[in-house]
Amino acid sequence: MSKDTGADPQKLPLRETLDALPAQWPDDPLPAIREFLGKSSKKIVVFDDDPTGTQTVHDVPVLTEHSVEAISREMADDSPIFYILVNSRGLPEDRARALNAEIAKNLVQASRRTGKDFVLVSRSDSTLRGHYPAEIESIAEAADLDYDGLIFTPFFLEGGRYTIENIHYVAEGEWLTPAGQTEFAQDPAFSFASSDIPGYVEEKTGGSIKADDVTMVALDDVRTDGPSRVSEILSRVTNRTVVGVNAVSMRDIEVFVLGLLKTEGKRFIFRTAASLLRALLGQEGRPLLTASEMGADGEGGGLTIVGSYVPRTTGQLNHLLANTTVTGIEVNVRNFLDSSQRAIEIQSIQAQISDLLSDGRDVVAYTSRELVAGESAEDSLTIGNIVSQALVEIASSLNARPKYLIAKGGNTSSQIATEALGVRRAWALGQVYPGVPVWRLGQESKYEDMAYVVFPGNVGGDDALTQVVNTLRSS
Repeated sequence: MSKDTGADPQKLPLRETLDALPAQWPDDPLPAIREFLGKSSKKIVVFDDDPTGTQTVHDVPVLTEHSVEAISREMADDSPIFYILVNSRGLPEDRARALNAEIAKNLVQASRRTGKDFVLVSRSDSTLRGHYPAEIESIAEAADLDYDGLIFTPFFLEGGRYTIENIHYVAEGEWLTPAGQTEFAQDPAFSFASSDIPGYVEEKTGGSIKADDVTMVALDDVRTDGPSRVSEILSRVTNRTVVGVNAVSMRDIEVFVLGLLKTEGKRFIFRTAASLLRALLGQEGRPLLTASEMGADGEGGGLTIVGSYVPRTTGQLNHLLANTTVTGIEVNVRNFLDSSQRAIEIQSIQAQISDLLSDGRDVVAYTSRELVAGESAEDSLTIGNIVSQALVEIASSLNARPKYLIAKGGNTSSQIATEALGVRRAWALGQVYPGVPVWRLGQESKYEDMAYVVFPGNVGGDDALTQVVNTLRSS
């Protein structure tokens, strides 16, 4: 187990760094993981802090409601896993705590009602944004969970998020940039400075957990000594210790999961990015979805709604507008924030989109690219929610059914799904682009069986959105 040296992390050349690492563990862990899963009576329950958490898995259910009845139905279902859309990343911390606590209490009731135990996963952002440790604390307290360790795993292959020598990196072109030096660390609602996992934990817990008290599973542990070494490390974990995991490949995280499953007599909960979920299910990657598989092979125009404001999204939007015939409609954010202009702006955008869709045109409606931030983290979240609510109103009253719908940004895609489209249960089909999940909407929704693309704001290169739109238009 390695410990962070405390040195200020530097950018690293991507290819040279990955090529210099020890060789991967040679044996495929997936068959053994699936064997463990087949013998387990526990349900994997994922509290997803925005809708993008299904970006690595396929053929899994997603709930957007969290009543005891709804959770009980999923607990009794044959699927080994289900996701509950919490969307807490778009909430102030006190509301995020309360919502997670409410869902955790309902989960406990459903567990007792069905007689089925669970493994709890808090899925969050691979760039370290989110309400940590608030969500874990509220879940553990509300569910009265006594656990030995919290597995902290921000690795996310499709997004180029790697953890090496305890430092979490974001791939940017040909370089690995420490997460604390990226645009994501400057998020007005979730800013942070530490790129190393132990330091991040100490920073976010206000020093209540010291960096030296975080146990780290090193790449050497995973790649050289394999699952038995992982199990040896985890067998010594007690008293809610945070366990960080170094990983740069799916084989790394699969070896870790197999070691975890081999560890007897311990209970763990998880704060993780999306890649660990695929390993927990023993799933292999499946080919990217085609338009036909998504049910997007009918007539009419498709709609893309862009609410995310991060620079990566802006680059993708510009590429789409410059390289396709998709019609762009800019939505003025400041008009949404002006009570005298809000309704006028919404009605105007609704009419333009409806007319274009009726003519069989593909449309992208996007918020103005200037970031309007508040004076505090809570103010910034409030502004974001006002904008998302306006996009919801636009999407909820269209006069034409889109051929497909892409929502860009976590909070945007969550609120459009639940409030504009009335989704209560969806089926995550797979991915249309690496890290970009597609849901098939349920019969209760406004557009039954429609392909709904949940496109994270921070995934893909400049041409990613263009590729997704072209796939959906290919029929």
